[in-house]
Amino acid sequence: MTRKKQTLGEFIIEHQASFKYSSGELSSLINSIRLAAKVVNHEVNKAGLVDIIGQSGDTNIQGEDQQKLDVYANTKFIQTMTNRNIVCGIASEEEDDFISINSQDENHQNKYVVLIDPLDGSTNIDVNVSVGTIFSIYRRVTPQGTPVTIEDFLQKGNQQVAAGYIVYGTSTMLVYTTGDGVNGFTLNPAIGSFYLSHPDMEFPEDGNIYSVNEGNYLDFPQGIKKYIKYCQMEEGDRPYTSRYIGSLVSDFHRNMIKGGIYLYPKSTKNPNGKLRLLYECNPIAFLAEQAKGKASDGFTRIMDIQPMELHQRVPFICGSRNMVEKAEEFMRENQ
Repeated sequence: MTRKKQTLGEFIIEHQASFKYSSGELSSLINSIRLAAKVVNHEVNKAGLVDIIGQSGDTNIQGEDQQKLDVYANTKFIQTMTNRNIVCGIASEEEDDFISINSQDENHQNKYVVLIDPLDGSTNIDVNVSVGTIFSIYRRVTPQGTPVTIEDFLQKGNQQVAAGYIVYGTSTMLVYTTGDGVNGFTLNPAIGSFYLSHPDMEFPEDGNIYSVNEGNYLDFPQGIKKYIKYCQMEEGDRPYTSRYIGSLVSDFHRNMIKGGIYLYPKSTKNPNGKLRLLYECNPIAFLAEQAKGKASDGFTRIMDIQPMELHQRVPFICGSRNMVEKAEEFMRENQ
């Protein structure tokens, strides 16, 4: 007899005790993210049928053109988490500054801050390619009973209490960790529930996929150029296969399942890197390490970097442990 699949809600309740801050608040917060994900998923799946594709006419803090679904997803995630009365602050890639949220008793008693990239890879929406949402959760460091400050958001990645992503693809999946492994849940759209479909997700130690925008090759550091040539060399189990979707969530998700490395190094166009430390790199690094992979800027563990500003960018190398270590070796040798 086939065992009934466990829902995300059931999984959260069953594993709540393994969370080091055992309380219902984190569970409620993840549930609010689950709810917002279902709402955004509904809109993503309608793209092309209604007027929600294309640019909104606005730009975000990074100077990038916002897609209409960027704005929609940002609004829905902020509304849902605010209404649940759990978070004391939210920072979004789409907002200039963090948002301070008071608790319903108006005494600033909520404990968690959330940093979110509401719709990663949103330029892919217009061409019907997978996109995602990335979230990162911390406990506040300023005293309860006071409004949050920038200090609550500028925490190292190694202080995260939970992180995850939702990938809106051929199926919609929510993948998250609270520091006790990585588990993936697939949405059954017929009944609106997420079911545990990928328990204990882990990177293979080695892989044969490299994911990088090779159009920027000439602008890359010498170490990355040499690593790419190493990937293409006919030797042993190489050449590796090149796969690049242009959505961090989608590329990371595939590489975690199949084994591979994702590279978004600094370049002459983006001397500090392009991906955001707080909204993209830290949460993905937390997931990678919990899945027995590795995440680095080429020299330093991503989660050990001290953030200096909300929208800080960093170079990012992430994936199967042996592949990341080989890329780091090339970086060290070619400084």
